[in-house]
Amino acid sequence: MRSGLLRRFATGRTVLLGAVLALAVPGTAYANTVSVTVKTPGATSGPASANSEISTHADCSSGLISGGGINQAIGTGSSVNGNHVNGTSPSSDGTTEYTGSTGVVGTDVTHWLGIGGSGGQVNASFSTTPYAMCFTSNLINHTQVVMNKANTPTAGATAGLVTATCPANTRLLGGGARTTPGNTGSLKTIASFPTFNNSAHAFGAKAAADGETNPDSWSAVGWDSGANGANYTYAYAICSGSGINVSGTTVKVRHTEVSGPTTGSTGQTATVGCGQGDGNLVSGGAAISGGSVTTTNFTGPGSGGDHLNGSLPSTSGGAAVSDGTTTAAYWTASAHTGGQSSPGTYTDAWALCANDGV
Repeated sequence: MRSGLLRRFATGRTVLLGAVLALAVPGTAYANTVSVTVKTPGATSGPASANSEISTHADCSSGLISGGGINQAIGTGSSVNGNHVNGTSPSSDGTTEYTGSTGVVGTDVTHWLGIGGSGGQVNASFSTTPYAMCFTSNLINHTQVVMNKANTPTAGATAGLVTATCPANTRLLGGGARTTPGNTGSLKTIASFPTFNNSAHAFGAKAAADGETNPDSWSAVGWDSGANGANYTYAYAICSGSGINVSGTTVKVRHTEVSGPTTGSTGQTATVGCGQGDGNLVSGGAAISGGSVTTTNFTGPGSGGDHLNGSLPSTSGGAAVSDGTTTAAYWTASAHTGGQSSPGTYTDAWALCANDGV
């Protein structure tokens, strides 16, 4: 009888001790409820004429966009130098663009645009494929889009950089970029990346570096081989909705930079992914640049004709993921030179990985 009472007392102490330990180590049972489904309608043929653009869209049937991407098929022959990214950006309905007044321009957006442009030559192999990152979270159930714009670049081979910043007490989830007008042929978007609105990052001119957490801004860079006073560049930041306590959430930045392309009429890709413990992929960015984008102010690539052909969710090998993918963990940037050599040019890719802490 005495031994039975002792066993029950010991068992009770063990249960009590376990309960105390559980209280002493808060957060150990928390899970990440962030998830993303990639939606894409596939490729749309075009642009089909010189110095033009085509707008396509990917739509979330459930979830809200946390970002998006685009992939340009460039075909063969000398015309490969002309197919480029003009925009990868949010939309209220799959058609309308946010190009008016700056500030918070949309809430709970579910559409993403892929806007492909052409130069002086085209061929039937050109196509444009958009990707929407359809985001869900038990905590972040509303989002907002912040847009900023500037009349830039107006001089040839000059980086026209614009930065959009999330409202206070919100969390950046992704972003996008756009350049207009779309009929000049030589104007294009060459960078779209996460950053911080602080002096250490030159208020958006230096990109977020690998391993940094909770960037609050998104920068876009326009590039033109010639001078055009009508050029505009737009930056879009996709942020958590107002009134949500995001103090326990973490957005981790992953970044890679590779040399090239430096030879005329050639391409280069860069791929980066979320690591163990980083959270789940929610968006990404891409650039063709002069290199060292996280430690120096952004500089353009080595030639005025250089451009992006893609910024998209991918496999670890850089292949685009298919419609309905729920396990995407990598982001790929695809860059291309024009017809001239491009010394000192680099390709950059960013992945944003989120954990909502619930």
